[in-house]
Order: sequence, then C-alpha cells, then structure tokens
Amino acid sequence: MAAPEQPPPPEGSKPLSALLSGIAQVAYYGNADITEELLRGQLYPEAAPEEFRALRAKMGGLLQSIASADMDLNQLDAFLTAQTKKQGGITSDQAAVIAKFWKNHRIKIHESLINQSRWDNVLKNMNWRVDLKSQSRHIDQINTPVAIVEMELGKNGQVIFSYFREHCHGL
Repeated sequence: MAAPEQPPPPEGSKPLSALLSGIAQVAYYGNADITEELLRGQLYPEAAPEEFRALRAKMGGLLQSIASADMDLNQLDAFLTAQTKKQGGITSDQAAVIAKFWKNHRIKIHESLINQSRWDNVLKNMNWRVDLKSQSRHIDQINTPVAIVEMELGKNGQVIFSYFREHCHGL
C-alpha cells in the first residue's frame, strides 16, 4: 500500500518558508548580508514596506518564542493552534509552513542558540601583577600589596579582578 500523497503546498508557502529561513539566518546564524530590504524585494515585492515589516516582525517573534522554548512537535502544534485562534494571529496555512520549517531546522537553531549563549571555557591569556599602594586616605593602607589578575576568556570575554591583603588570608 502506497503512502498517502501529500497535498501540494499552498501558493504562499514558499515565500513564507524563505522568509523564515532568512530570519533564522540573521537571528541564529549571524548572516548580516540578509537585510529586510533584500527579503522584501526577493519574497514579497508587491507588499508595502510597512506590511512586510509587520509580517517579518510577527514571524520573527513566533520563531523566537518557538526557539527559546525549544518546542517539541507536540508543544509546537499546541502553540500554533493557539496562534491560529488568536485575533490577529496566523492562518492555518502559515502554521503548517512554520511547523514544517521548525521540524527541519530545530536542531540547527538549538545548537546555534547554545553556541551563542555558552561562555567558552578557554583561557586565552592571563596576566598578573602585585602593586603597592603609594597614596591613601589612611596611613595604615600605604605600602599595602594589591594583586591584580587579568584573564582573557573564550571568544571575547575579559575578566579583571584585584585582591587586597585582607582578602588573601584564606588563600
């Protein structure tokens, strides 16, 4: 017995699917070459800029909600069903396109979000020095050693901290 044949996608599904891909490219994969003007010109040239901006914002918001919750297919189905019943929400055809997009891109988007939020546990560089205070409001703090440590971490993180003598007793 042959598998039931899928109905052809609605006419507007290809531009919407491409719009979702463009949003994902910018938001999750760091592709700055994809602009709002490019997406509108390629996918919805007949749409007014305000109309397209509203569609892009709506789809971007939905994709962000779906991605940040890392929805499984059951959660996605419930979420999209609620969105179709909401006034000013989405159509059932749009919900089908979003569901198909998420099914195909969930893992890559999830991995991208993890990579964007992870603090790489790589120490690239470390510098330290001990300074002596030469001026202070209180005479007993002059010539007090201060240890200053600079660490360069991961992609572009830098941590600088200092220890005063009174904080070093337990070290």
